[in-house]
Amino acid sequence: MKTKVLILALVLGASAGFPVAHAQNPPRELQKLPQEVTRVPVVFSGGHETDPRDGGRPVVLIAAALGVAPEVFREAFSHVHPANPNVGPTNAEAHKNKAALLQALGKYGITNERLDTVSDYYRYVPSRNELWRTKPAVANALVKDGSVIGYELVSGGSGYSSPPKVSVPNIKGATAKVTLAFGKAFESNGAVSAITVSQPNK
Repeated sequence: MKTKVLILALVLGASAGFPVAHAQNPPRELQKLPQEVTRVPVVFSGGHETDPRDGGRPVVLIAAALGVAPEVFREAFSHVHPANPNVGPTNAEAHKNKAALLQALGKYGITNERLDTVSDYYRYVPSRNELWRTKPAVANALVKDGSVIGYELVSGGSGYSSPPKVSVPNIKGATAKVTLAFGKAFESNGAVSAITVSQPNK
């Protein structure tokens, strides 16, 4: 069953003294803040790096959408002979590669239809400066006396293959730890599930 999940989470530093709302039980509206605390929209950057072993493929996203571990997909893909990315595979190459993948992934319950759906969703051409489908996360920094005391996650977005960097306009030294969540649903696969204040490196 396909469901659309609105990720609305409030994740704050433990020292901030605010309650924590998790994505599994999202609040209906943003928390009312003390007068001395202000919201500042954060800026996300990056978050689309891939493992050097994967040749630019977002394997963590593909594997999660298929319901297998990245290592399982990597092993299956090792039997594939990728075509020239600027030309694409011939019909014979595509048929052979599909058969190799299904032979390795079929034992995990992955059907030809699901493999096609996931492959099409995350297909992109790097030489055209393309990127697979993504949706940016939206969050606020909670600022008090010029310092970030917590982060408020409004929407987790999707399509992040690595934790994006977080910056807060006009706030120096703001630090954040970003946690991602992966799953079969495209609209929440590779979503930011939490942002917490992290300790700066000493």
